[in-house]
Amino acid sequence: MGKTTKTIIASLILTALFSSAANAEETLRIGYQKSSTLLTLIKQRGDLDKALSEQGIKVSWHEFTSGLPLLEALNLNNVDLSADVADTVPVFAQAAGADLTYYARETPSPDAQAILVPANSSIKTLQDLKGKKIAVTKAAGSHYLLIAALQKAGLKFSDVTPAWLTPADGRAALEHGSVDAWVTWEPFVTSSKVEQHTRVLTSGKGLASYQRYYLVSTPYAKKHPDVLGIVYNTLDQEAKWLKAHPNDAAKILSPLWGNLPLSTVEQANQQRSYQIEPVKKSDLAEQQKIADAFYQAKLLPKAIDAQDVGTWQPGVRQ
Repeated sequence: MGKTTKTIIASLILTALFSSAANAEETLRIGYQKSSTLLTLIKQRGDLDKALSEQGIKVSWHEFTSGLPLLEALNLNNVDLSADVADTVPVFAQAAGADLTYYARETPSPDAQAILVPANSSIKTLQDLKGKKIAVTKAAGSHYLLIAALQKAGLKFSDVTPAWLTPADGRAALEHGSVDAWVTWEPFVTSSKVEQHTRVLTSGKGLASYQRYYLVSTPYAKKHPDVLGIVYNTLDQEAKWLKAHPNDAAKILSPLWGNLPLSTVEQANQQRSYQIEPVKKSDLAEQQKIADAFYQAKLLPKAIDAQDVGTWQPGVRQ
């Protein structure tokens, strides 16, 4: 092979390598669940994909059944960033040794979760829950609401029989009478009230503020603060759009939420603040209460310091 031919081949190889590198987009892997309202809207409307594509970043979306497996995937580096999860979920992830950073939160929405009973139930007060079988999703925000409600009533968790069920199974169990009460969150609360004519025994007001947190793996947060800035700004814009266009948002969400009536979706969304803010260490006081309650109930393997996490601030390089 002549020198000229070798030079041409080497040039072609280098050109191919540079072309491949130029075309290779970085990918942001986002985990979300059906209750991740804002990022579900963002996914459907394509806002984040468009904003990040301008930076040469592709988005891949990964749906999870609930918050706990979502943060487990984050801890195992199977996703880079999570949509919102209930306030209880990060404490379980911390106890499992996850290296997480909070990059946003939705301000409290205590009315967005509730303990529901059939309309004709003999259960009238929290004390009436004693001896009853209650459907609840383990480690969800509703789980902490039940703990807090029982404490307010002077009851122990052992005074009730929990039925660890997903929201869909909890709804069916209450409808068929196999449980006496169901603890859940929106849009299941409003849907059950409208379609099953259930009654709210108590919401989270005065018991559990119900904040939803957005998390990212700490290594990703340190390496890509600019990407987090784009995600944060997109969340903030989407939250404002949802509040300004409740019917348009409901039209997008309804088919994704089991074809709920638009009025039900709108009513459910009215119970969530959807106000996006950065997370400060001082915001995590209730996270500590949640962690302590679960540890005392022997549901966490060890006590944790809720402030022993990363917090990302817009415009601040980590």
